[in-house]
Amino acid sequence: MADSGFWVSVLQIIAIDILLGGDNAVVIALACRRLPPKQRNQGIFWGVFGAIALRLVLIFFALQLLMLPFLKLAGGLLLLWIGIKLLQPEPESRMEEDAVDAPSHLWGAVKTIIIADAVMSLDNVIGVAAAADGDIRLVAFGILVSIPIIVWGSKLVLMLMDRFPVIITLGGGLLGWIGGEMLVTDVALETYLHDMPHWVHYLSATTGALFVIAVGTLLAQRTRPRPLKEVASDRGEQGSDNDG
Repeated sequence: MADSGFWVSVLQIIAIDILLGGDNAVVIALACRRLPPKQRNQGIFWGVFGAIALRLVLIFFALQLLMLPFLKLAGGLLLLWIGIKLLQPEPESRMEEDAVDAPSHLWGAVKTIIIADAVMSLDNVIGVAAAADGDIRLVAFGILVSIPIIVWGSKLVLMLMDRFPVIITLGGGLLGWIGGEMLVTDVALETYLHDMPHWVHYLSATTGALFVIAVGTLLAQRTRPRPLKEVASDRGEQGSDNDG
């Protein structure tokens, strides 16, 4: 603890986690936004807990995992799917359900957080592992210190999403950006993309973001619950026709 090198490494890990915490906060907020207000804190807690625990496991195998061909391709496609899924509105039937189904809804959000964070962390854990020089205790300490920052960030994003719904779309676009960028960084494509200009990465990331926003918005418009007034009006008209 008295070693200055120890604290330098800790600060480096905390800085990395803070910089990467923005992505995590967006994922957590998107996954928890459809939970009842009373369950949001539970979703944030268990989502962060599971994501951090899985990240610690990934650090052990980070270098080996990133060398597996097609892993990042699969991860990128998975992030695109998650981004589209998180842009969908809450079904009206779900909104009207009793608290009996609340636990399954909560754990569904937690599962989404953990899966998305695991995919997004494939590259990120490399920086943490390098800063810790392989000391898992140092990694754990740095991550534990950064947890309150990630939790606070996700609560802030949730609050902003409630007030400014456009942030939900931007959050889905962020997942699409990360997923699109992952698609062109897989080792299986290294031979083909080695001589490609760097802007190809930005093009792929931009395409991924636009794809998630476009497809997610289109599907959301098709599945968006109709206002209760319109439903009541249609039922009234049907009742009138039956009476006639």
